[in-house]
Amino acid sequence: MNTLNMFLLQAAQPQQGGGWSGLLMIALIFVVFWLFFIRPQNKKQKEEQRFREALQKGDDVVTIGGIHGKVVEVKPTTVMISIDNNVKIEVEKSAISAMPGQAAQK
Repeated sequence: MNTLNMFLLQAAQPQQGGGWSGLLMIALIFVVFWLFFIRPQNKKQKEEQRFREALQKGDDVVTIGGIHGKVVEVKPTTVMISIDNNVKIEVEKSAISAMPGQAAQK
């Protein structure tokens, strides 16, 4: 019983310098999340935005729904895609995921 009491008393006493190590641990966790999750996601979003802004007539594209087609007309927020002879659809630029060659690499 004596050993148990000593252990419990020592565990109940506040640790010296514990505040700094706790703050350091929180900062380290934030840095890890930023490096491995937030930064790569922002980079990917910027690349997709540049891709959508650079769309031109004649580009082969794939929509997020999996429809393959060729760009016929580019408007400020939408794109007209030809998916077959005399079949055209108008989709939002945000609905275009990649060019067919890029979709296979992802």
